[in-house]
Amino acid sequence: MELRQGQVAVVTGAASGIGLAMARRFAADGLKVVLADVEQGALDKAAADLRADGADVHARVVDVGVRQQVLDLAESAYETYGAVHVLCNNAGVGSGAEGRMWEHEPNDWQWAFAVNVWGVFHGIQAFVPRMIKSGQPGHVVNTSSGDGGIAPLPTASVYAVTKAAVVTMTESLYAHLKAEHARVGASVLFPGPHMLRTGLWESHRNRPDRYAKERPRRTPYRSLDQWETAMKAAGKEVAFTPVEEVADLVVDGIRADRFWLLPESEHSDAQIRARAGSMLDRANPSYLESFILD
Repeated sequence: MELRQGQVAVVTGAASGIGLAMARRFAADGLKVVLADVEQGALDKAAADLRADGADVHARVVDVGVRQQVLDLAESAYETYGAVHVLCNNAGVGSGAEGRMWEHEPNDWQWAFAVNVWGVFHGIQAFVPRMIKSGQPGHVVNTSSGDGGIAPLPTASVYAVTKAAVVTMTESLYAHLKAEHARVGASVLFPGPHMLRTGLWESHRNRPDRYAKERPRRTPYRSLDQWETAMKAAGKEVAFTPVEEVADLVVDGIRADRFWLLPESEHSDAQIRARAGSMLDRANPSYLESFILD
């Protein structure tokens, strides 16, 4: 798919981090951008900054876990611009779950699935039929993660399960689009290859009351800065990937109609081989052993 001036890109989770970087990159290429985010203040600032740089922006507060809000987002986008060519289902949250899986609160799973899985599905149902019907070239990018999308980080198992679901959902979407001979492509995004400075670590700030914690956390939430400080104190340097590089990967992938938006990484490649080898050998998942603690 060619990305051309005047086309329209919709990005969820667009007020910060990867979503904002994608919106900026689309705008720099002359696309009109529809920004959706649950956080009003951050969304207003993102839209204002983009407009100051000359972008044509439509912004809307949306909780992607609420189906009607995503349907309303689609209506608003089509009323404003008359078309959508790129859809980035990017909004995501951490779960806030602690301890072993059998100790997790159901609300931790409910919230993470509402945003990370249902949010992607809502986006597909709200936009893809119209994108197909238009007959114009289009593309859908769903944001997964190496955590779950490749292999789970057991200490963040709820998040990993949701991101594994995004991979399978996008594979299925790809097959369905091909079966329809649609001019719409699909990609699954694995941001990285290193850590990213995003608001995911503080996603609890936007946790809806309907998914509130049922009991106090045993340990306080840690910010990314606090985690990085702790890692440095333990003698471990942390590498970060600029979010702008992720946005470049997305644009290049759309243009190439590339399904796997997976940056090159020895670590990720080793995980993929280890997991696939375990399955082919019908062997236990030894690639998880480094995470198995007494």
